[in-house]
Order: sequence, then C-alpha cells, then structure tokens
Amino acid sequence: MPPAPRAARGFFPLDETLALGASRFSPRLVEGIARLGTEMPFGRAVETLAFFTGVEMGVETARGLVEGAGAALVELEAAEIEELERTGATPPLGAPMQQVSVDGAMVPLLRGEWAEVKTLAVGAIRQERIGEGEWKVHTGELSYFSRLTDAFTFGQLTSGELHRRGTDRASVVCAVNDGAEWIANFIAWHCPKAVQILDFPHAAEHLAAAAHAVFGAGSADAAEWLGVQFHDLRHKDPDQVLKALRALPVARVGVPTEVTEVRDRVLAYLEKRRAQIAYADFTALGYPIGSGCVESANKLVVEARLKRSGMHWERTKVNPMVALRAVACSGRWAERWPQVWKQLRARDAARRAACHERRRPPPPAEAKPTITATITSRLTQIQLEPKRLVVNGRPTKDHPWRRAPLKG
Repeated sequence: MPPAPRAARGFFPLDETLALGASRFSPRLVEGIARLGTEMPFGRAVETLAFFTGVEMGVETARGLVEGAGAALVELEAAEIEELERTGATPPLGAPMQQVSVDGAMVPLLRGEWAEVKTLAVGAIRQERIGEGEWKVHTGELSYFSRLTDAFTFGQLTSGELHRRGTDRASVVCAVNDGAEWIANFIAWHCPKAVQILDFPHAAEHLAAAAHAVFGAGSADAAEWLGVQFHDLRHKDPDQVLKALRALPVARVGVPTEVTEVRDRVLAYLEKRRAQIAYADFTALGYPIGSGCVESANKLVVEARLKRSGMHWERTKVNPMVALRAVACSGRWAERWPQVWKQLRARDAARRAACHERRRPPPPAEAKPTITATITSRLTQIQLEPKRLVVNGRPTKDHPWRRAPLKG
C-alpha cells in the first residue's frame, strides 16, 4: 500500500497550516497536540504524538496549531472581560477565605531581550487548629493567570479570574506579596479590603541585608543578631525588631557611609509596611504569611515551559503560551477546551471569509464617455426632440404658416 499523502499525515508548513485553519484538522488531533505543546517543546510534542497515535506531524505545523489555540484563548478571555464590564454580573460565591498573590518572572526573548511575565495566583485558605491560637494553614485549590504586559493592563486582564473565583465576595482575603509598588497598586484596585501581608521571607531578606552590611556577610555577629530578630519578627511585636534595627551600631568611627544608607533604607522599607509585618497577629488568626504559591506559579506556569535551556521567544508568542499554561496548571483544561475550539472555528471562518473576499475579482469599472461619444449623444438627443410649432398660442418660425413661400 502506498504511503498516505503528506497532507493526510499532518505535514503542512506553517503558512499552509494557518491558511487551512485548525478546524480543517480532527478536533481530537488539535486538542492532543495543543496539550502536548503546552507541556513540552514542539519537537518532543510531535514525537510523543507519533508514538501514541501513529500520526506524524511537522514541528512547524504543531507550533502553528498550539500558538493558534493559545491566541484563541487570549481572545476568548478578553471577550469575557468585556462582557463582564458591559453587564456588571455578580461574581459567584467562592471560598470564604482566599489568598491572592502576584509576582513576576523574567523570560528570554529573541535578540537577547528579557521581559517580565506577571502571574496571579488565587487559592482557598484552609485552617486546622492545632492548639490555643495556633493553626495549620494551607492554601489549596490554586488557579493562575499570566500575561506579558504592563502592570495596568495586567490589572484589567485579571478581572475575569478574580470574578470567577468570587474573590470580591470572600469574607477574608489575604494579599500576601512582596513589597513591589505595582503589586500594592494591584491589591488596592482589586482587593481594597484585603489583609495585606508582606511575605515573611521577603521581610527577612531585608533584615539580612542590614545585618550583613553592618556586621559583615557570613559573620558570627550577623548570624546571632538575625537569629534573634527573625524569632521576634515571627512571634513578637514588630516594633521590637524596628527598634533593634535603629540601634544597629552604624555611628561607630570608621563605618562607611554606605552601611548607614543600607540600614536606613531597610528601616524605611519596613516602617512603611509596619501593618504588613504583624506576623504574630496574622498567625494567631490563621492567616498565611508566605507567598510561596505565586513563587511556585512562576516556576510551574512560566519557567517550566518558557525558560528551558536555549529557548528564546518572540514577544507576540508568549501570551498565547502562558494562557494555555495557566489553564493547564489550574486543572481547567477539560472545562476550557470546548470554548477554545469554538473560538478557533470562529477565527477560521472569519479568515476564510476574508480570503474569499480578497480573491473575488473587482467589479468592472464604469467606462467614462469620450468627448466624441458625448457630442454624438447630444446631437442625437437634439435630433430626436420634436420641434414645437405653437408657443403660448402663437405659431413659431417653424410653423408652416410662417415659412417663406417657395420661389418658382
């Protein structure tokens, strides 16, 4: 039996794949390669597809199908946000206690450029009392949203996920994040009533920077001072830690100015966030004090697929991929794919209609009449017009009564 035609086996160059559209392929095939391409490099994806299904597909064909599915998802999510803004729909009832954390991860682009992909992680807080004022706290049921964009646009685009999770209707929202200004603005926008908590390891890093500047990095004095301050920060009044920070011996003779500047910068940073470092109060209420869920999301959603060795991405291809990654890592693929497939079919239909319109021959242009044709038409009109013999009851010069008599 002769081998199947290359088209039947999925061998299409990228431009031909886009011209055909994903809807020209089997829905199951498109979903399969989209799942694989979301999880692994495109070369491995086509090898895995061939191993399990016997279907051979070119790498560029797979790339086109996966990126097309991601672009359809991006369009779908944008349309959903527009619909929410138009209707003002009430969010569903979600978990009563939720954690909202936001962070960014750098990814390599073409031509040596790097860019930050911002990620939102939303989870349900589960508490288990283990003693008087002591809780075992776990944030589960995590879902993610990622985009390569500016902070303002990211804030707009995340509205859909926060609405879906019912964050606005939660009784308690713990916004655990690092101290970046854009994140503070994000929380003030979406969760103005949230309990804002500075990620504990982040606060500890700032204390360590001050101790290492004053006592020397890796010194015994720095380790001893930090041991006390970490304990007090975690279990006692944070004002004690701020007091110890002010008392650091930076006024000694011979201490460089840079050391004082580091101490002052750390002190100002933590004083500004005094309400966010009351960790003893937070833990007594059973609130999380770490943003590990979003830091893990940076690795899980973004870096595991886009930051592999040797990878460099075109900027316009990042969002389609991270959109698919967020859906897959949130455990929502089965829920989302039918909507993506419908959007793909709509995109293909619109593209085919546009191609058909471009290929239609233009209507024949109306020929402009020439001067000769205009004169001839006018003369014909004049000749066809009957001569009037009576005007206002009086014979004209063309009336037989007014004609001159014929001379014999």
